[in-house]
Amino acid sequence: MNTKNPVVLPHLLAATLMLASCQPAASPMVAPDAALVVPPVVVSHWTELSELFVEFPPLVEGATSRFAIHVTDLKTFEPLREGRATVRLTGGGPGSPGTSGDAEFTVDAPGRPGIFGVDVIPPRAGRFGLELVLDAAAVQDRHDLGTVVVMTAADAADGSMSDEEEEGSIPFLKEQQWTLDFATTIVESRPMAASLAVPAEIQPRTGGQADVTTPVAGRLATDVPARPVGSIVNRGETLAEIIPRSGHGEDRAALELAVAEARDALELAAAARARADRLVEAGALPVRRRLETRLAEQTATARVTAADAHLDQLDSTRRGEGEGAEDTRFVVLAPMSGVVAESAATPGASVEEGARLFRLVALDRVHVVGALPEAELPRVGDLAGAELEIPGGETVPLERLVAVGRALDDDTRTVPIIYELPDPDPRLAVGQAVTLRVFVSAMTDAVTVPESALVDDAGQPVVFVQVGGERFERRPVRLGNREAGQVQILGGLAAGDRVVTRGAPLIRLAALSPQVPAHGHTH
Repeated sequence: MNTKNPVVLPHLLAATLMLASCQPAASPMVAPDAALVVPPVVVSHWTELSELFVEFPPLVEGATSRFAIHVTDLKTFEPLREGRATVRLTGGGPGSPGTSGDAEFTVDAPGRPGIFGVDVIPPRAGRFGLELVLDAAAVQDRHDLGTVVVMTAADAADGSMSDEEEEGSIPFLKEQQWTLDFATTIVESRPMAASLAVPAEIQPRTGGQADVTTPVAGRLATDVPARPVGSIVNRGETLAEIIPRSGHGEDRAALELAVAEARDALELAAAARARADRLVEAGALPVRRRLETRLAEQTATARVTAADAHLDQLDSTRRGEGEGAEDTRFVVLAPMSGVVAESAATPGASVEEGARLFRLVALDRVHVVGALPEAELPRVGDLAGAELEIPGGETVPLERLVAVGRALDDDTRTVPIIYELPDPDPRLAVGQAVTLRVFVSAMTDAVTVPESALVDDAGQPVVFVQVGGERFERRPVRLGNREAGQVQILGGLAAGDRVVTRGAPLIRLAALSPQVPAHGHTH
């Protein structure tokens, strides 16, 4: 349980009080013998489940003190909208708490979202343990607020209190926190290595891209759908089909002559086969002669078919019409699985031999190629890992170092450092500029905060520390290494501080405003 800033009140006349941002509180206590207005007691307390911010007048035996209890669910940083709140005074004897009876004061529901109003009437003067118990579906929690002193009426009349707010703190009310995108977290100490951030690019892995070219000159068949850029293909899938050119140029007359000659040869072969059949039947020729004439006729028939096909192919090529026979097409298959990065294939368009139709890139693995400055080359031997920083603040660990270049680029004075990224995030694209963070030392303990806690204030990195339920401090910090969205803080914070991670720019605006926000609490 986190008990940062626990409040212990050994005696209200000597206690250091955090003052609420609204002064004075509703129903201030007025002493019977003097016109003394006593400011309220303000208590802030955190557990792992909830944040408690309480305001109440100093406790006097037999007198009603109205507790304004503000409860924030730390899972969502929203106000607790239902449930029961119980204020418990334990002990009450002259010594330590617990020497005599307890007193409990309960309210069954918040008067407003997040705000429970509880009337507490201490039965007697003395030192009491102060507890607050929450019983709700969302949160079941207990806050131990230490020791509080219940005064007699005479003590309250004789006492005096200063009315001072904490110097330099920034007021930001619970009603503002609950209605805005707001969250806090505990500053932690965690292992972190020294790192170096270098510009990088997502590139295809070795053997992870291929150009698909045309094997012959011809025309792309129109009945094969085009593959658009970005489409996923599997190895062996048909990408395109090519209807080859006739191979006879524009000599139509020669093709027509070839057709006529083939038909004449077929007619002679058919007549020779018929004559051989009669003579074989008459016993004038051997059977072998019949077989020879039949084969000659079949060959002549095939020549006629080929001559006709050549002529038809020339005509369809010249007109740009027709799909060609299936057995004459050249089929272009995907040589690898991946994504279509470039496409120059238009169904029906003419293509030359060797023209590039597609460029495919494999997506099962890619390379992150960073530019390592030559001044950092001596640290290459200390590499302890790396991570990829995706635009938007997310990071991805990189485990496999592929290579560190040994040839220096004359223009940039850098060498490539290459890491492998398996199964890349769909938000990453080949060719995208990213940041590669390389770790160049062993792990050491470091005080860290999320990057979202940092605010650039006129060039100075600052964070906003929550010192009370509605009070914040601006803290300039010195930054160190970065890793997995966390930033090392070299000075200005300590482990256990509570910093704003969402809504920090709003706290900064509140600090710049000379006007103290009007309080909306219901007491």
